[in-house]
Amino acid sequence: MIIAIGSDQWGFDFKQMLIKEFTAKGHEFVDVGAYNKDEIDYPDIAYAVAQKVSKKECERGILICGTGIGMALTANKVKGAYAAVCHDVYSTERSILSNNANIMCMGAQVIGPKTAYSLTDLWLNLEFDSKSNSARKVQEIYQIEKLG
Repeated sequence: MIIAIGSDQWGFDFKQMLIKEFTAKGHEFVDVGAYNKDEIDYPDIAYAVAQKVSKKECERGILICGTGIGMALTANKVKGAYAAVCHDVYSTERSILSNNANIMCMGAQVIGPKTAYSLTDLWLNLEFDSKSNSARKVQEIYQIEKLG
């Protein structure tokens, strides 16, 4: 899977760890920054990942900042980007199975690296079932998006 990934300075270490671990599992990453721990504005990073995912240059996206919230808010402004904050197993599962999210957001100041690894592993192995009970609701989300 080709994954767009980005972080601010708070998520930099998690981002580097995830790239290393999941590249070894066969995934390919497009890293849009941050490239060090210098302070950076997370909206620029979230927008870059959301653009790559919405334009289908990447299959999914991962964003990491202090809480994951700002990244999700920003990414969700891009048409075709569906970002969810994932800090536990249930919300991570439901982000795909119920909502067909294509961008996972995490907070490096909220969860630890082992949890980030486990949730990412889970998220990358889930697929949305277009015949599920949630499919109708996801289609409603897409229709609302068209209304602007």
